[in-house]
Amino acid sequence: MEYSELITARYSVRAYRPDPVEDEKLQAVLEAARLAPTAANRQPFQLVVMRTAGREEDIGKIYRKPWFVQAPIVIGVCAISSLAWVRESDRFNARLIDAAIVADHLILEAANQGLGTCWVAAFNVEAARSVMKLPDEAEPVIFTPLGYPADQPGPKVRKPLSDLVRYEHW
Repeated sequence: MEYSELITARYSVRAYRPDPVEDEKLQAVLEAARLAPTAANRQPFQLVVMRTAGREEDIGKIYRKPWFVQAPIVIGVCAISSLAWVRESDRFNARLIDAAIVADHLILEAANQGLGTCWVAAFNVEAARSVMKLPDEAEPVIFTPLGYPADQPGPKVRKPLSDLVRYEHW
């Protein structure tokens, strides 16, 4: 798909068919995440791929909306602070930005593969840590179901560029 068509077509899917995701499509999505740019190319992230079949109740503790576990896969993007680039001037740690870029690459490639996703940040952190058995240094940042959409996109409402862009100064 042409990139401009892809970013227009991608939407937050909140209903999934039970059809399995083919391994080659999953691998393409994971490879897109691996290729995402990160600060100083540190790649301070880990992806946790969870198959939902038979684990709906357990994985559903992470985010308590029924559609979250309708998809055959849920992917958690986790950041590792100690591996991330840190800006010297103010000690800013880029782990969360890196994780967001990784998630965005993953989500866009999923759409390119005909798969649906939904960016989920409103999750239960303690449940996520428990379900994924995360070590202390891993921080869950974002989740997305991954599967074939069972719904249709609604209209995409966005602010006009004139409300979002400034030139030369504020």
